[in-house]
Amino acid sequence: MKEKIISKAAELFLKLGFKSVTMDDIANEMCISKKTIYKFFCNKEILIEESTEMVHQTIHESINTIAAKNYNAIKENFEIKKMFKEMFKSGENSPAYQLKKHYPEIYNTVMSREINECNTVFRQNIVKGIQQGLYRENLNIDIYVGFYYNLIFSIHGMASTEKESQKLELEALEYHTRAMATLSGIAELEQQLQNPTLL
Repeated sequence: MKEKIISKAAELFLKLGFKSVTMDDIANEMCISKKTIYKFFCNKEILIEESTEMVHQTIHESINTIAAKNYNAIKENFEIKKMFKEMFKSGENSPAYQLKKHYPEIYNTVMSREINECNTVFRQNIVKGIQQGLYRENLNIDIYVGFYYNLIFSIHGMASTEKESQKLELEALEYHTRAMATLSGIAELEQQLQNPTLL
């Protein structure tokens, strides 16, 4: 039951926002009493913490699945971008923006948890791209990982709507890729940008 509550709460938080969803909403949606929820979670903040942890795990399992498909480095980044779009398509409000605004302590915990995971993913992608001849050989990988991390997470915290966030993330991905790409990398980037499902 605890897992079901976390799962339903995560779904509602992402769709309707962390602030607007109440414990009553979650109970009504699941056809259970609010008392049942409070048996597992003494307040809404703890439920938000647990549900963001579940979303985090789901995201990184999906990223690992994409990485296992052995796309080239540039296509891999676009597939990850597509996965995020699918995952957050039902929400109007940006979940990260709402979390930062209304629950800053939980937001900071989420962000610090993401640092290591995301930096590892970004680093592996750059190494792969260099090996494939899509990114320039002489890149300072640490600097480019830091650049991209700061770009993406500043977008998450400042874009108030999910649509705006998705648009800015695509711009950031293009900017990041162009900065690193070889001529064959640029050709692959241009091909990926033709995909109509990106926005």
